[in-house]
Amino acid sequence: YAMLLSLIFLIVLVAAIVGFVFRHEIKTNFESNLDLALKNYNVSVDRHSEAVDTIQRTLHCCGVQNYSDWERTEYFSQRGIPQSCCKTQNDCSEEDLKDPNKAKLKVFVDGCFFLVTSAMESKMSVVAGISFGIACFQLIGIILSCCLSRYITNNQYEMV
Repeated sequence: YAMLLSLIFLIVLVAAIVGFVFRHEIKTNFESNLDLALKNYNVSVDRHSEAVDTIQRTLHCCGVQNYSDWERTEYFSQRGIPQSCCKTQNDCSEEDLKDPNKAKLKVFVDGCFFLVTSAMESKMSVVAGISFGIACFQLIGIILSCCLSRYITNNQYEMV
């Protein structure tokens, strides 16, 4: 049991170190994937498009860096900026969303990349605290299982 807990502890430790070391690459990959999702965005039921809509609605943002990122997409030439960027859903018409100057007043102007990464970084302290707590419990479990094993081997001959 102590060996199993030690193995799990080492796996968690390695995952934490790798996550900390490669955090900048995670940001870069997220930015490029979000940009790719914007370029491939369409109204049909697509999990990438749904993810973009969910991020934009939840975080009140639009595009990667700002709302003008949509102007470089094929979707913009057909329908304008998506409805998920609108501040109020009732106030956005398709004509307004096709004109960047009118859209600026009706959509969220902040980009999603900065908001997502800042939200992740603000929650990292909570995740680190929970991980540290779990690691402490694992270390206590390792120590107690070793003590129990030693106690069982010492008292084995007295139980006759």
